[in-house]
Amino acid sequence: MSPVVRTISATQHRAWIASRPAVSFLQLPEWGQVKAGWRSESIGWFEGSELVGAGLVLFRPIPRLPRRSLAYLPEGPDIDWLHSQFPQYDISAWLTPLLAHLRASGAFQVKMGPPVPTRRWEAETIKAAMAQWREPDGSPPAHLHEVVADWHSILALHLAERLESRGWRQEEATGAGFGDVQPRYVFQVPLQGRTLDEIFAGFNQLWRRNIRKAEKLGVVVSLGERADLAAFHQVYVETAKRDHFTPRALSYFERMWDELNRHSDSRLSLHLAHVDGHLAAATLMVVVGDHAWYSYGASTTADREVRPSNALQWAMIQRAHAAGCAVYDLRGIADTLNPDDHLFGLVQFKVGSGGYAQEYVGEWDFILRGSWAKAYALYQARRG
Repeated sequence: MSPVVRTISATQHRAWIASRPAVSFLQLPEWGQVKAGWRSESIGWFEGSELVGAGLVLFRPIPRLPRRSLAYLPEGPDIDWLHSQFPQYDISAWLTPLLAHLRASGAFQVKMGPPVPTRRWEAETIKAAMAQWREPDGSPPAHLHEVVADWHSILALHLAERLESRGWRQEEATGAGFGDVQPRYVFQVPLQGRTLDEIFAGFNQLWRRNIRKAEKLGVVVSLGERADLAAFHQVYVETAKRDHFTPRALSYFERMWDELNRHSDSRLSLHLAHVDGHLAAATLMVVVGDHAWYSYGASTTADREVRPSNALQWAMIQRAHAAGCAVYDLRGIADTLNPDDHLFGLVQFKVGSGGYAQEYVGEWDFILRGSWAKAYALYQARRG
């Protein structure tokens, strides 16, 4: 026996998410409206008439062949991956009807990202590994995955084995550990059961000093409105030029604001840091259930010395704590501990929050139509 998969309405999907402790914001039905160029569908797993799982599928069609598409479930779907609620169903019972449903919808390939953590490294463990780079005769670990984790999940490892045995595949990680569309490694700060004083004390000395410095130098953090997205975007474009990435258009962030706040006016919030009357930095935060995510950030080069980024992070953590969130998620980090790596600085910054690095089981692909999947891969390669 397997649950039955069928299309559900956005209203049904939102009701499911509201009943859960937390589901990735990338699985909100509204996220499908944010992603221009993709078609979206909310799907549900049913045991009889009872909804027992749900997911958002994004379909990316092949140019000029809209009936054939890549089906992508970012950080989803939300099903009983580890058999804690429905032990009668193995992983095939969940995924076989999913594949059948998506194949009937014209998908040639399915990509999904099970939201299942595999390993966790506390900040102190990571800092100790980083310190080995300063030892003259040491053999320091170049990557986080080479360090013994403080916590690991046998069930998650078994899940990966079962997926592979059933024909699911993972792309090889490239560079400093990025082989997925969504980050496999993230950095999180636990909030549940901790006071703000305890959270602040957990920051490293540099974070605490920079937050106090920002306050002393007159950095003022406030909440922005939709109209302030234009100012955020100007700083964001400056950040993109400095850090060598392609910026998204202002319309993308306006669409995020409109869609994510359509059914909850506090889902997406804009945080602004002003100094001497001008915008020094800005960030976006998303909250779903008891989970808060730092989504986007931007800062001016000229104002770096007043430390607006630390001030913004502290403000968002306080807002997430006040909202009853259990976790503040700083999102992706690279799998690198090498100080010479250009991505090391971001790892070092997030480690300063005093939380932990968490690895997920990663993204997995299943090929439904081999010739179409190869043609799409060639098309993507030519696009660069």
